[in-house]
Amino acid sequence: MEPLPTFRYHPEPLVTGSIRASRAVCRCCSRARGYIYAGPVYCEDELREALCPWCIASGVAAEQFDAVFSDDHQLLQSALDDEIVREVTRRTPGFNGWQQEVWLSHCNDVCAFYGDAPREALSTRSAQEQLASRSIVPFGQWSTFVERYHPGGNPSIYLFVCLHCSERLLQLDFT
Repeated sequence: MEPLPTFRYHPEPLVTGSIRASRAVCRCCSRARGYIYAGPVYCEDELREALCPWCIASGVAAEQFDAVFSDDHQLLQSALDDEIVREVTRRTPGFNGWQQEVWLSHCNDVCAFYGDAPREALSTRSAQEQLASRSIVPFGQWSTFVERYHPGGNPSIYLFVCLHCSERLLQLDFT
């Protein structure tokens, strides 16, 4: 198997489950390279588990199928540079969520996605205030919420890290 390409905004796609080991043949390059993309693809064709990470990283898959791997609405609302939005939506593996995925941004750039937040990342007051500010759950109920949280469950809490200042940001997602 070839070494995986590097994704600035999704540095551990094997850990997050967006890319997995597979013998599948990529519909874009017609090669079986040992890995396949398992995240969302928004396009006319059915491409579930049909694209290799190399075709995503190069942008060839997005171009060939007029596909995106993440919704750009939130990113465009954040007034980020168009090239950053294109890199995240067209050359970066997306991630599966309960609702539409949301990439967080900080320091005028998109943050790196690290998947489900570990429980210990939620134990600080600042983490709970951050989550309460982005949800309908009142701050006073967060300690109970955190006690019941399990990575990979519902609700999901995703960890993002700013590439410039290393700020850890959390995003809540549930059915």
